[in-house]
Amino acid sequence: MKNEKKDWRLDKWLASQGALSRKDARELVRAGRVSVNGVPASAPDLKLGENAAVCVDNRPLTLRRHLYLMMNKPAGVVCATRDCADTTVLDLVPPQFRRPGLFPAGRLDKDSEGFVLITDDGDFAHKILAPKSHVPKTYDVTLDGGIDEAHLVAAFAKGITLDGGDQASPSELIVHRAEAPAEATVTIYEGMYHQVKRMFERFGLTVTALRRVRIGGLTLDPTLVAGACREIVHNELQKIN
Repeated sequence: MKNEKKDWRLDKWLASQGALSRKDARELVRAGRVSVNGVPASAPDLKLGENAAVCVDNRPLTLRRHLYLMMNKPAGVVCATRDCADTTVLDLVPPQFRRPGLFPAGRLDKDSEGFVLITDDGDFAHKILAPKSHVPKTYDVTLDGGIDEAHLVAAFAKGITLDGGDQASPSELIVHRAEAPAEATVTIYEGMYHQVKRMFERFGLTVTALRRVRIGGLTLDPTLVAGACREIVHNELQKIN
């Protein structure tokens, strides 16, 4: 995503990065602790040029219009932004990444784990979540029984009619273990409610563990422990859509 600094006030940009309030940003500027292009900032409402170099206490600050995070969601945490009795994915975001407007782009069930994309870019989220975009999402699953590998792979490739009449488009199933408890990887191209679980339920199978490992062409960072997150860089964003 391109950093669009043009026409942004300095104090607004500083606050938008999540670590400061607008009031704190203004106080930093007035204290002479903020410079733009090597010159102490003259006022909090200074307009930033598109390629402005901003430093706070002589430390460069990369100004980002939007933030994109990869989180390894643990089981027991909900994908929600509102206050609730349960821990939410936003509760796990470390202070240096917190900013107004963050939300999970897409959901994982409370008991599911793995890759959750958190952002404040509504346009980007809509693009990757829209059914017409067909952005693939890949999950590792464990099942409560054994499976007929050839039959299930063919059925998933054809597309499955779910309980309730929803039609799942063709998906890809790779079986790692056919005997109980079976293990497999499934890639789907839409995001209907409890879709992966409902697909297996059509064959009398219960998903006992589900972990999202990839969105688009971007794989969950294997170094992220459960509950941790990191920023997604520009070249990685391109892999998602």
